[in-house]
Amino acid sequence: MLVELTVKDFLNKVAGNDPVPGGGSIAALNGAVASALTAMVGNLTIGKKNYEEHEELMKHIASLAMKAKDVFIADIDRDSEAYDAVFACFKMPKATDEEKAARSAAIQEATKHAALVPMQVARNAYELMSIITDVARLGNKNAVTDACVALMSARTAVLGALLNVRINLGSIKDKTFADELQREADILERLACEREKEILDAINQELRV
Repeated sequence: MLVELTVKDFLNKVAGNDPVPGGGSIAALNGAVASALTAMVGNLTIGKKNYEEHEELMKHIASLAMKAKDVFIADIDRDSEAYDAVFACFKMPKATDEEKAARSAAIQEATKHAALVPMQVARNAYELMSIITDVARLGNKNAVTDACVALMSARTAVLGALLNVRINLGSIKDKTFADELQREADILERLACEREKEILDAINQELRV
């Protein structure tokens, strides 16, 4: 499993000539990084003077972020497995009309799955951005830049995952399915970029000297 590798070994594998792990797995990794940083800021707020008012919220945020981290970690392998499944379908026999039909149907189903996996990563990463917004605004001010990096990592997870959705949509014959995911992808991309800009603009203004 990819997630069992050391950071160094994982990055060396990414740098190799195998198409997996690729951008989809890296998008999920960005989601995991964002989650971990979010939990850190929450934990750095708990028990600190002047933040008693938000103690329970920070505990809740830290707990949610840790659960999200575990999901994103699983998605690192899940995305690569989805790619491998599509590739395996292309190796199916195609000597007869029946084999060709079965191969084509399998490719379509596997490609749909390969689009849905990163779509869920994008959905989860955008949802995480709401949590990061709270921790950035209400959490320990000494860790506000960590919250900003979490936000940027989550946005990268959204946009990176959506690119992997879109590249699969071009191969899907089910027009209704493809159109629905395309519309959702466009909305998620816009909302993620707007949320990041809103928070970063406000915090950068606060940090000016």
